[in-house]
Amino acid sequence: MSRLFIVVDQSKDWAPYYPSEDVLTFDQYLEMSVPASRRVRVINLCQSAKYLSRGYYCSLLAEARGHHVVPSVMTLNDLSRKGLFSLQLDSLDDSVTQWLTSAGSEIAPASDDRQATHELRVRTFFGQVEQPALKQVARLLFERFPCPILEVVFRRRKGKGWQIESMKPASPADLSDHEQDLFATALDRFSSMVWRKPRGRQRYRYDLAVLVNPDEEMPPSDQEALRRFEKAGKKLGINVEQITRKDFLRLPEYDGLFIRETTAIDHHTYRFARKAEAEGLVVIDDPVSILRCTNKVFLADLLRTNKVPTPKTLILSRDQKKAVEQVVQEIGFPVVIKIPDGAFSRGVTKAEDEASLRAGLKALFKQSALVLAQEYLYTDYDWRIGVLGGRAIYACKYMMVKGHWQIYQHGESSSESGDFETLPTYEVPRNVIQAALNATKLIGNGLYGVDIKQSGNRVAVIEVNDNPSIDAGIEDRFLGGELYTLIMQEFLARMEQNREK
Repeated sequence: MSRLFIVVDQSKDWAPYYPSEDVLTFDQYLEMSVPASRRVRVINLCQSAKYLSRGYYCSLLAEARGHHVVPSVMTLNDLSRKGLFSLQLDSLDDSVTQWLTSAGSEIAPASDDRQATHELRVRTFFGQVEQPALKQVARLLFERFPCPILEVVFRRRKGKGWQIESMKPASPADLSDHEQDLFATALDRFSSMVWRKPRGRQRYRYDLAVLVNPDEEMPPSDQEALRRFEKAGKKLGINVEQITRKDFLRLPEYDGLFIRETTAIDHHTYRFARKAEAEGLVVIDDPVSILRCTNKVFLADLLRTNKVPTPKTLILSRDQKKAVEQVVQEIGFPVVIKIPDGAFSRGVTKAEDEASLRAGLKALFKQSALVLAQEYLYTDYDWRIGVLGGRAIYACKYMMVKGHWQIYQHGESSSESGDFETLPTYEVPRNVIQAALNATKLIGNGLYGVDIKQSGNRVAVIEVNDNPSIDAGIEDRFLGGELYTLIMQEFLARMEQNREK
């Protein structure tokens, strides 16, 4: 069972709130001793967070003792460097800038509103904020800079848009009566959600979080597969619990993170992987694997440089004047063109002639500055080789959709996939398995799905997926429950190794 401590400078700093045995002064926390085997969470509410202040030392001591603290020393250091948080807000919802403009106009003369420098100060409490228009901003900032109370200054200079001018931690002693109520409510919600753990988890040796998105149209694992992961984990003494993106700050509760949601770099899945790795968790997919696999430009160059067999591939730039001519001369038709970060056959088209190539490139260049052009290799199926920790654990043949050239066909209202055949890995041609292993060695030692085309004796790696599909009745058709056990055993071995460090 984990223990929560709320650390303040002096007891009187907590006077406006209900007394709690979880509240300690900094001096009390300095002198206390907690067994290293016990999980401890610390909320640092000291008044000053400057370098070498009590607040700084509180977070520093917590990390030295193996306690999970908010804010961390890294967060305090980041908040002291303006370059890390001077963020443009252009990409956020229009309601944010509309609210900022409306609120800012109340403090500037109407006559020179366009030229005035507006400045607004807003306080967030554990990622919560009173103004509805700023909820998205507050949540985003809390994910990037976890801090109990954050004072954010928004500024719009002459002729420029709104920016975050500064951010700094604040303490309960700085709050008005109204803000104290907001803070108390946010603290109660945060502590209940993050720190209080269910009784049932005490009997397991390890806790594994499985990140899922219940609303994802084509998730990497269906609900039955997720249930089988849980069952396999329990047999090994691992409590397997599904979490969603709302549980970002719960990650320190766990020993491992298994991402079962489609990954991307500019996405919360990558932030989850980074956060989990920073907290010392065993992570699949790890951040490096996500970075290397999700961008096909990087992957294509990596495979080519290391002489892993692939279809002939060109990387085309939006500003390249003779891109079409180069494709025609070096690859010919038909040719496959794709954006770097597509998934499940999305963002991929086949051009049969120069006209369709020009049209396809024009459409894809609207989405990405770089596009891949790849030799089209006709096959009735694609191999998918599942690799975990450097060894092949399953193999599937994914058939093309009938009358279509891909294994997925996306319509306006639905998507269709081709048939499949699952085989034991020892029945797969040796050169197919070897190509898969050679490709994944360049990525890492996580869980990967390698897509390979085989035409006669020729083998070509199409891509390496860091987040391969594992659905009940498909990838597990041959191994059954053993497939889930193999993956949970890998987590167990790595978590035991972590504990021994």
